[in-house]
Amino acid sequence: MCWLNDSIPFLVYAMSTINELLRSVRNKWSVPKKNNQNNVLVNRYLYRASMADDLVASVLQRFESIKIPEEKAAKLKDEANEYFKKEIYDVAIDLYSKAIELDPNVAIYYSNRSMAYLKKELYGLALEDAERSLQLDPNYVKAYYRRASANMALGKFKLALKDYDTVRKAKPSDKDAQKKFDECQKIVKRIAFEKAISCDENKSVAETIDIYKIQVDEGYKGPYLELDISKDFMEKLIDLYKNQGKLHAKYAYKILLEIRKYFTQQPTLVEISVPDRQKFTICGDVHGQFYDLCNIFELNGLPSETNPYLFNGDFVDRGSFSVETIFTLFGFKLLYPNHFYLSRGNHESDVMNKMYGFEGEVKSKYSQKMAELFTEIFNYLPLCHVVNKKIFVCHGGLFKENDITLDKIKAVNRVRQPPDEGIMCDLLWSDPQEENGRAPSKRGVGIQFGPDITENFLKKNDLLYVVRSHEVKPEGYEKHHDGKCYTIFSAPNYCDTIGNKGAFITITGENLFPPRITSFEAVSHPNVKAMAYASSFFNFL
Repeated sequence: MCWLNDSIPFLVYAMSTINELLRSVRNKWSVPKKNNQNNVLVNRYLYRASMADDLVASVLQRFESIKIPEEKAAKLKDEANEYFKKEIYDVAIDLYSKAIELDPNVAIYYSNRSMAYLKKELYGLALEDAERSLQLDPNYVKAYYRRASANMALGKFKLALKDYDTVRKAKPSDKDAQKKFDECQKIVKRIAFEKAISCDENKSVAETIDIYKIQVDEGYKGPYLELDISKDFMEKLIDLYKNQGKLHAKYAYKILLEIRKYFTQQPTLVEISVPDRQKFTICGDVHGQFYDLCNIFELNGLPSETNPYLFNGDFVDRGSFSVETIFTLFGFKLLYPNHFYLSRGNHESDVMNKMYGFEGEVKSKYSQKMAELFTEIFNYLPLCHVVNKKIFVCHGGLFKENDITLDKIKAVNRVRQPPDEGIMCDLLWSDPQEENGRAPSKRGVGIQFGPDITENFLKKNDLLYVVRSHEVKPEGYEKHHDGKCYTIFSAPNYCDTIGNKGAFITITGENLFPPRITSFEAVSHPNVKAMAYASSFFNFL
């Protein structure tokens, strides 16, 4: 690696400007032209893991002559702070970790790493570090900040409120601390109020909607839906959305009421049969990226009885075209109920929708009542699918407990908000790891499961492999556990900043393994930035 020292300034510059480059290209369209020099730089330095290793190695080499561990740790912490300021969080985390290895009893090292984990949305690790910092120094106020932010992200608002209260009392002149306390208190009070007024738990939002009383004004230029959904209606709906039009509320509610009725009759685990020589496509997260969803259909064909699809959760949030995305998916599900499948993701939940933009988008484009109806519908979505009795497909991953069978999954009561533990939680939240066994999740919810866990689950249930989603990957996919677990992620250039590709899987009924994987680039979309409708929660980080 003799070239490294000469290249370090350019590597640092490249990494520190990646986010700026991606933000700067958002003029009328949010994805740069492929010939754009900035895009070449972004693509060249997309794979941050190997770059981070090189940068960390160069820093360690500079301080190699320092023999006192505490002194070297302090230097590494200062370097980590500089990388954090440049938004190079992977390097900052590695350097904080090296400092902790050298001097493990300094509260600030854990607190600073906690903040970097927050920026990476690794809320479980952020919470763990904040708590370790407070164990070392119960008076370290910043650690209370970090712990509060992590608990906010995990939806543990009462715990967050307690920490913000500690901070504002410790720093009574800190206006930011008071503001965070006030905002968090509003959330806690709102949740308590909503719980108090929901005295009739059996009352469905759907029962309060009468679509026949909703009038369609003369100026409406979108498609009409008087009878059942047709292929012609879906094509017109997609064209409407591509031109930034809006489906009339009457027809939007009609779709929602019909899809609710359908999903209430579906099982928790759906079994899919794919005939020989029949192609079947599995897509991962699309996260409200409607124009990239359309690109999938351009590349792979529109859904039909001869071109079936399974979308594996996280249809909404983050991307600011989540309404267009979900109505397109629901529409195809109603058109082809036995050839188009939808699985629940961790973002099909009330707390996530409130934070990451879907609720705000629905309220902006339609109404609060429609947002509440979506929450109700999401509770009925199936949690997983099995294709030809051999491919297990779920959004998150495998389980904290041993001996989980398909029959146990089928028996899960899914009609609720996702719990913090158990089979349903793991199906929505867990991630694979390379080491055998299980580990706590870096996210703070679910677990991490190793190749032995995958092997045992497949063997017990006579399955070939697992397909899951839930994680951004540079190429849109990743093979784990010697080809027995695949991650598939279908939202390219995630949040308009990451630069990743999307991907989808295709198999045929007689050829289930290995799956054929297609990667694809992001396409342009109108100038509405990702997270445009997200909660003010993100000001807490």
